[in-house]
Amino acid sequence: MRSLKEYQTVTNISGPLMMVEMVDEAKYAHIVDIELADGSIRHGQILQVERDKALVQVFEGTSGIDVERATVRFLGRPLELGVSRDLLGRVFSGLGAPKDDGPAIIPDKRLDINGRPINPFARDYPNEFIQTGISTIDGLNPLVRGQKLPIFSGAGLPHDKITAQLARQAAVLGKEEEFAVVFAAMGITFEAAQFFIDDLQQTGAIERAVMFVNLANDPAIERIATPRFALTAAEYLAFDLDMHVLVILNDMTNYCEALREISAARKEVPGRRGYPGYLYTDLATVYERAGRIKGKTGSITMVPVLTMPEDDKTHPVPDLTGYITEGQIILSRSLHRKAIAPPVDVLPSLSRLKDKGIGEGKTREDHADLYNQLYAAYAHGKEAQELATIMGEAALSDEDRKYMAFADRFEVRYIGQDYYENRTVEQTLDLGWELLSMFENVELKRIDVKLIEKYMPRFRSKKEPQVDEQNTADAGTAEGTE
Repeated sequence: MRSLKEYQTVTNISGPLMMVEMVDEAKYAHIVDIELADGSIRHGQILQVERDKALVQVFEGTSGIDVERATVRFLGRPLELGVSRDLLGRVFSGLGAPKDDGPAIIPDKRLDINGRPINPFARDYPNEFIQTGISTIDGLNPLVRGQKLPIFSGAGLPHDKITAQLARQAAVLGKEEEFAVVFAAMGITFEAAQFFIDDLQQTGAIERAVMFVNLANDPAIERIATPRFALTAAEYLAFDLDMHVLVILNDMTNYCEALREISAARKEVPGRRGYPGYLYTDLATVYERAGRIKGKTGSITMVPVLTMPEDDKTHPVPDLTGYITEGQIILSRSLHRKAIAPPVDVLPSLSRLKDKGIGEGKTREDHADLYNQLYAAYAHGKEAQELATIMGEAALSDEDRKYMAFADRFEVRYIGQDYYENRTVEQTLDLGWELLSMFENVELKRIDVKLIEKYMPRFRSKKEPQVDEQNTADAGTAEGTE
């Protein structure tokens, strides 16, 4: 067994960072133990090595460390996570320690949390549908296995409820394959963490989930490691146990703030808005661990959640995330004010891989035409609402009023659904046809005529008896008047 090297040559402490000099064979990203004068142990990771000097970040913080009496023990290995199937149903800290009063994991193997880059040639193209039970995602911005689809939110918007709903409801259709959820919470409050844990436990979804929780009062350095622990667990479940894994990272803005804090402590030259210049590269090392590998049954699908400061989409975190991922689900503050939940802003939201995961044999043959028509009709309705605000509703044409009424109904019935309502993709598609039945067939210009003839009649027949009853009532009233 390799002997551990110990040093009592700490020369400087700045914030969470510690400088150790006269070291030998120190390597980047390896971990260390720091023994204090009272015998307590803290843990750290090597951030930088320059000749015989090593810069160490201390996970528990440097408060109370005596420079002259501290002993630093170099362990000669990177941060690792012990993995086995027993990870499922468990809650861990941001550094992979059990947080649910359960026993320690007896690992089948130990894996470096930094993972290994997936060979681009070995990547398989995402092309299989994941049902989330949320109409605005399944119907208009489908999630595909192996995709990275972030949620762009803002302060006070209910992204926690949406991610909890995803963790409960997400499922693979049509095949008897195991599905798991890995949830990484970074910098969230105790109340939010308890909400996620209670929700998964009460609904039974915890049995197929693994949670890594870093609270707002936990060290910022731990926050940087949390998504990597989560993704290491996901890679084991996906590529060793052949499971389909949904990884939810909430909140990536807190992760980036931790990066900025560490960068400032290291006195690095700042980039945009004080974030380090390598922010894009660092985010890519997290996001690009999602995907599918040729010859492997399992897959990793990722939903990062980030809060946009001041709802600004040009902020570095959402801006750079948009470059690396395949689309975005944007939450709307105006819909939230209308009490429409989940408040997904349909028009700017986008899943760039939606065409690959839908259609006959995956969802239904009418899916693509239907979402194009719904999107176009809703966009027309929102334009009409803007015109009504400027010019007054009296200035609108009959067609504009019709589309404006459609937009209102679409928001209430299609976008709006209870957070515990799990709609199948068939229910979502049927709801779309029902809403479009207010238009004549000739107005549905983005749907193939054969599909209209196949699917629309049963929704028209639902409306006709109501119209006849109303006409009969009107006629009866007229006869009584005469």
